Amino acid sequence: MSVEERPQLKIDISANRYDLLCFEGLSKALSVFLGLEEPPRYRLSVPEKMIELVAKPSTVEIRPIVVAAVLRNVKFDEFNYKSFIDLQDKLHANLGRKRSMVSIGTHDLDTVSGPFEYSARPPSEIKFVPLNKTSSYTAVELMTLYESDLHLRRYLHIIKDLPLYPLITDKNDTVLSMPPIINGDHSKISLDTKNIFIEVTATDLTKANIVLNIMVTMFSTYCSDQYVVEPVKVVLPSGETIITPDLDERVFETDSDYINRLIGINLTNEEILANLKRMCLVGNLGPNKNAYPADSPMNQGAEPIVGQLICVAVPPTRADILHQVDIIEDIAVAFGYNKIPRQMSNITTIAKPTPVNKLTNLMRKEIAFAGWTEVLSLSLCSHDESFKFLQRVDNGNEAVVLANPKTIEYQVCRSLLLPGILKTIRENRSHSLPFKLFEVSDVILKDIEAKPLMSRNERRFCAVYSNQSAKFEVVLGLLDRVMVALDVPRIKGFESRSDIGYWLEPTNEIGTYLSGRSAYVYYKSPGSSQSPIRLGSIGVLHPNVLANFSLDYPCSSVEINIEPFV
Repeated sequence: MSVEERPQLKIDISANRYDLLCFEGLSKALSVFLGLEEPPRYRLSVPEKMIELVAKPSTVEIRPIVVAAVLRNVKFDEFNYKSFIDLQDKLHANLGRKRSMVSIGTHDLDTVSGPFEYSARPPSEIKFVPLNKTSSYTAVELMTLYESDLHLRRYLHIIKDLPLYPLITDKNDTVLSMPPIINGDHSKISLDTKNIFIEVTATDLTKANIVLNIMVTMFSTYCSDQYVVEPVKVVLPSGETIITPDLDERVFETDSDYINRLIGINLTNEEILANLKRMCLVGNLGPNKNAYPADSPMNQGAEPIVGQLICVAVPPTRADILHQVDIIEDIAVAFGYNKIPRQMSNITTIAKPTPVNKLTNLMRKEIAFAGWTEVLSLSLCSHDESFKFLQRVDNGNEAVVLANPKTIEYQVCRSLLLPGILKTIRENRSHSLPFKLFEVSDVILKDIEAKPLMSRNERRFCAVYSNQSAKFEVVLGLLDRVMVALDVPRIKGFESRSDIGYWLEPTNEIGTYLSGRSAYVYYKSPGSSQSPIRLGSIGVLHPNVLANFSLDYPCSSVEINIEPFV
């Protein structure tokens, strides 16, 4: 008779619930939710002599953050040992950004001796036996060795080109790990390991503390003194000393009336505390208080709404709770979304488009009726596409540049719509001529006056015509048609303050266009005493621009700002 396979559950975990990434955290959360046990309270032990980890100044420019902790008298079996390793891999993959931001090292404390040192050394001076190997290798040799390793080769680029490699050693200079690549074989953990030294190196202190807290809280359940973690004294390169991990509970304040109004239910204070407890949060009642500030619209025309202050202690496992609204979300989860009564909103509003969006929709219809095809291109592009390919010079005051772009294709926010349309033509060259494409959308521009973002959006219209000849008159005709629809007359030029309309002024300043085949588009608005506005430009694209975008046929284009017409 065959043994039946144990039933398996597939559970979707929110990306920010790191405490549910392992069996230990998930089973604990379910047990508390079902009322089978009390929420755990984590605490630090007080060792006779605290272990030290000294970070050297050489690590500041390489991988500047290190934190650590110790789990004492752990009892491993095959199941929880595998879970211990799996949690590290999951934290590396998501929160650690594939070890580039955070990496974890776990070591058998009984095989090494403190104090420990975190330093950065030249690759040629590093030599040790890596995990699951029997021979010593220099760091340079390890880079070559692991190029063929399907698992580790994806992390080599993090430090491969650095002049110094990070290294964690004990007082005898025994190598514990070379983060974020590999641990040393000397201190590897096993089923027989009783005392575990956990070190976390990172480029971000907040992420490092979250990872360390998750590791120690999840597996302190297997310690003989359950939920107790031994701290480590970390000496920073500056000489400052910190104690890690920080298992202090964070306290948030919320209000019973605000909770009920936000969720749409009517719970008593005791029911709110019970639901908090189901989510491993500990709540206590405070004094009565106004649910809303005195000047809030909720208090106008009525007696102030008074609710009960509720103080909530958030454990170190819940890094996802950042605001009282997160507390209220947990109460709603514990109560049950399906139990929340359906009701109509008590706020009556009438939706209407903003003026610029209304104008945009009208223009899109008008241009489409004229026989042109609309495209929607990406708002990010490469720096070359925005400047070099269009024969423009970047003065540093126009494009918003991404600090850490994932690929070369998405380096800057577009400051022109033209590159997107040209790339659309390039990718659709197999289609028959002519191409008559347009886009009405936003560009993103630097603006030091637009605080706090220091940038602003600008709504523009751009059209490109491509055929066996450029036919400048086609895009000019489209511009005229758009202006007629906007009731803007065409005038010869700005001659007096009373002139209202738009006109073209020939120019040879725009490198994107052929010399003698381009012009600026100007506009004088009614009732304005200011100088005319330069809306944009129109012309026949330069052959070099066509070649840069791999286009085979001549093109003419127009691009203008439409916000002055709102």
